[in-house]
Amino acid sequence: MNTKTKGIVSYLVLAFGLAWILWEIPIRLGLEPESQLFQAAILPGAFSPAISAIIVRKWITGEGFTDAGFRLHFRKWPYYLVAWLLPLMVVGVIILLASLFDIASPDFTTERALKTLLPEGVEPPGSYPSTVLMLIPLQLLFTALLATPVLWGEEFGWRGYLQLRLFADRPVLAAVSTGIIWGIWHYPVNLRGYNFPEHPVAGLIVFPVSTVILSVIFGWLRLRSGSIWTASLAHASTNAVGGSLIMLYFAGGADMLFVGYTGLLAWIPLGLFALWIILAGRMKPHVPEDTGNGK
Repeated sequence: MNTKTKGIVSYLVLAFGLAWILWEIPIRLGLEPESQLFQAAILPGAFSPAISAIIVRKWITGEGFTDAGFRLHFRKWPYYLVAWLLPLMVVGVIILLASLFDIASPDFTTERALKTLLPEGVEPPGSYPSTVLMLIPLQLLFTALLATPVLWGEEFGWRGYLQLRLFADRPVLAAVSTGIIWGIWHYPVNLRGYNFPEHPVAGLIVFPVSTVILSVIFGWLRLRSGSIWTASLAHASTNAVGGSLIMLYFAGGADMLFVGYTGLLAWIPLGLFALWIILAGRMKPHVPEDTGNGK
């Protein structure tokens, strides 16, 4: 087994093993997937990709961190802007498609969502002023910035290590392979209804397709910017902006298998963007940059 294969195998064993063990604890304790306590309890497992990549780079293969993408490279600011704002556009398209195909109607007052998402016995605060409702996307964009270091816990492993090494000379195939693996990595929580509570089994097929598409986009951001932080911001904005807005506008009135940010309708805007990246030749083989972060 050569060094590269040894690193990939070791990374996968560690990333899956650490996460699945840490996730099984709250599952065995009987915490409900939709509860905030469950979401907090599974958070340590989300850092297993980064922890695994660090262990492999430093102690198993000894390859160090020269291609880790630690530098911010703010001169590549357009990629940060795309990473940050893309979910707003995707949510807009999902809303348009859901209305056009009569799949669901968004509730921009968020009253329906609050009634659905708040714990039983807790009354919603009532109607919000329109000015407050208009500020929600801005607040979530700010939240995405704060959440970026947390999502680095995943991206440093998936885009910062595995996707650079799987089929390194064929970045599209690397993105597809990493996306499938990344989707399967979520299976223990998805089986318990974490992303698609009404369709945990169907979600095992839908979710990996979404992670393949996102792997193309996140991988493109990582490769073109030279920084893992663009992918981390994109992942944070996907969750904090895309996921949260969809829940606020559709929860209690739509099937998330269709309108969720990783659901079927999202395949259209995200898939078209990923297809443009591929057909325009934007996915180039990774060339390690000299970051000054050696062994």
